[in-house]
Amino acid sequence: MKSMRSLIHAIGWCCLVCLVAVAAWLLMPNPPIQVASSTVKPDKQMIEQGRYLAVLGNCQTCHTAAGGAAFAGGRGMDTPFGTVFSSNLTPSTSGLGGWSADDFWRALHHGQSRDGRWLYPAFPYNNTTHLTRADSDALWAFFMSLPPVEQAPRPHQVAWPFHTQAALKVWRSLYFEAAAPRPEPPPSGVALSAEQMALRRGAYLVEGLGHCSACHAPRNALGANRNMLDLAGGLIPVQNWYAPSLTDPAEAGVQDWPLADIVRLFKTGRARDAQVLGPMSEVVQHSTQHWQDQDLAAMALYLKGLPRSTTPQAALLRPATADGKGARLYDQHCAQCHGAQGEGTRLPDGGFAYLPLAGNRSLSLSSSANLIQTVLHGGFGPSTQGQPQPFGMPPFLFTLSDADIASLLTYLRSQEATPLPAVSALEVQQLRGTGGR
Repeated sequence: MKSMRSLIHAIGWCCLVCLVAVAAWLLMPNPPIQVASSTVKPDKQMIEQGRYLAVLGNCQTCHTAAGGAAFAGGRGMDTPFGTVFSSNLTPSTSGLGGWSADDFWRALHHGQSRDGRWLYPAFPYNNTTHLTRADSDALWAFFMSLPPVEQAPRPHQVAWPFHTQAALKVWRSLYFEAAAPRPEPPPSGVALSAEQMALRRGAYLVEGLGHCSACHAPRNALGANRNMLDLAGGLIPVQNWYAPSLTDPAEAGVQDWPLADIVRLFKTGRARDAQVLGPMSEVVQHSTQHWQDQDLAAMALYLKGLPRSTTPQAALLRPATADGKGARLYDQHCAQCHGAQGEGTRLPDGGFAYLPLAGNRSLSLSSSANLIQTVLHGGFGPSTQGQPQPFGMPPFLFTLSDADIASLLTYLRSQEATPLPAVSALEVQQLRGTGGR
């Protein structure tokens, strides 16, 4: 008994020591990570390069509040843990004024502010960590060339304990690791073909500034993934749009598409029988339509070469069956544009004015969120140089009830050759009022 008590006491002391060690680690202040010092001297060429890199990264969309000055921050980004407000990227005292190129690199590569604070992962440093130092310096040079905008930063509204540095330290230890330096030229003595160089560039764009995984990575309850470059698709929190899998040809995978069609989709917002909607419209509107042709081609080549996967389909507990009400609603509200048989309406040049619904991949996605959001809030593609006045679909938010929309979408799914799950009125009710874009 005496030896048993001694063992229990020893275990108790070990647990106490471990708890103290963990508490000490969590509460330990975070000194700024030491980074190599930059000797960058901005010139017009570097600033222009940085401007283009900001377009590649779609920086303006998140760092510009509605009606506010470009890059001055203050846009609220809703997360499951609260609202994070974007930072001011202009060279003002409330922005990047006083930041060095080293401070900026530390933020992009390590996710740490100049004062040592860990940054919220709403800023996609899991992606920007893959940038080269040269590109980071060019971005910094561009932001420092902007007119300074004095604007007091809005305090984040993130719930306890997620707003604490201790919680961010735990999150980082689980889901973040700074990337190893990426060699820009090939290793000495290694000659790469033009296609290999394009693939390298495409990977750099998709994994880095393009931060595609910020939307297309499936996430757990902590808003993370063990592989934060995963492109297997997932529901975008709060917005409640489904970012389809880029590895599954049945969802948004483009492995079977010609390269020209992939480029056209990102350049104009529409290609073949596909059109970007929802959050992806903003990406095309503000970013990809402005990419250089060689970068669009490199991204297309990389996406086309992604390994194929199969996305698990929703359990068919309620397989869609033909619904007389759904058919009547389709004839009344949809057939005029999408055709009596869902064949779509073509333009004189052969392209689609209104997309076909028969065989449309959006009907068979593992989530019905995009279908519901489109019917509720309308289907509006981006205005691009290649398609300045795209045809749109009106919202039915105030026209159709939850039960009506469920019947309509269930009818559409019942017409597909592959059995698909029905859409319930509860699913529509849960998404009503969210994600209107």
